[in-house]
Amino acid sequence: MQTLDTYSFSGKTAFVRIDMNCPVDEKTKKVEPSERIAGHAITVRELSGNGAKVVVLAHQGRKGDSDCISLSQHALLLGDAVKKPVKFVDDVCGDRAKAAIRALASGEILLLDNVRFLDDETKYKTIEENEKATIVLELSPLCDVFVLDAFSAAHRAQATIVGFHKKPVVAGRVMQRELEALSKLKNPAKPTAFIFGGAKPDDSIGIMESWLSEGKIDHALTCGVLGELFILASGKELGKTLDYLKENKVTEYLPQAKDMLAKYKGKILFPEDVAVDENGKRKEISIVALPSPCIIMDIGKKTAKKYADVLSSAKTVMMNGPAGVYEKPEFEYGTKTLLKAIEKSGSFSVMGGGHTLSALDKFKINKSKLGYVSLAGKALIEYLSGKELPGVKILG
Repeated sequence: MQTLDTYSFSGKTAFVRIDMNCPVDEKTKKVEPSERIAGHAITVRELSGNGAKVVVLAHQGRKGDSDCISLSQHALLLGDAVKKPVKFVDDVCGDRAKAAIRALASGEILLLDNVRFLDDETKYKTIEENEKATIVLELSPLCDVFVLDAFSAAHRAQATIVGFHKKPVVAGRVMQRELEALSKLKNPAKPTAFIFGGAKPDDSIGIMESWLSEGKIDHALTCGVLGELFILASGKELGKTLDYLKENKVTEYLPQAKDMLAKYKGKILFPEDVAVDENGKRKEISIVALPSPCIIMDIGKKTAKKYADVLSSAKTVMMNGPAGVYEKPEFEYGTKTLLKAIEKSGSFSVMGGGHTLSALDKFKINKSKLGYVSLAGKALIEYLSGKELPGVKILG
């Protein structure tokens, strides 16, 4: 894999694909800053400092959605992060975009408009088919080197991820750091503890089974919706929470969860107590007392302490998803307790998923004490599941 250290950029036109997908206020359409911009700014600043003519490719939202807007605001946010002016052209690959690219001087930075305005960018094709995408055909003659920095979008076989693969392709600093950190999970220092939380069990159960089968996980700590699924798989009833699991098709994974509990007995931990929402207040109950007419919103304090004890002795920790509805003060206890335990553990930790990143900020976790905070979501899950990511494949 080539990185920014292995290529001479002086005087070259470097296309750099980053991920600046940010939250957008539905009413005002104001773009809120994202940690991703700060991360990618390191790559963009370095390219500019090395004398490249920097052309930035990025997306916002998905075509047809309300947050699929122009990147004019992103240019200002990126400029603030890079601490250099970032030019913007409201064109993706037409005549105005080409003229703006040709006019660049060494060290200057140009952001093209939202690549998802193009139909090509919303289609999934093979790497070879993406060579014929409009943006690749139009802009490839102007590109000397392609820098892929968007690990968070590397699972998508789209034009601006893989279409420029015939050019020299190098990894940006975000991509490089992500892959280096995740490589440490291939042969993790033991004991290992993986926290599987959040509201999307399909994102986690595949990783859990794959890594348990390979002997990479010593303790699988389940919480969130996945924890509720394993409580159900253990033979306990849930009550009102079961309706939520059925509505969101979580119960489709029940047979798999039962098989896993039997096969990996002792390695999969599920909550011993939970916190339910009783008229807006936190009420802790043992799972022995289930079913409950109130919906489960967090792990209980007994479970949080048990999980924290496991984390304190772990050498490697991975966390994907919060323990409960941490956005509500009444139900932040579980997530906050686990994050504080990881912060104090001294383990090599990898944190991933958008909600996990938000929780780190909310509870003021010292990120310097964590091993690596991933900016990716779905790409991280697929990579850890052993799937080949198109954007990683083109790096060689």
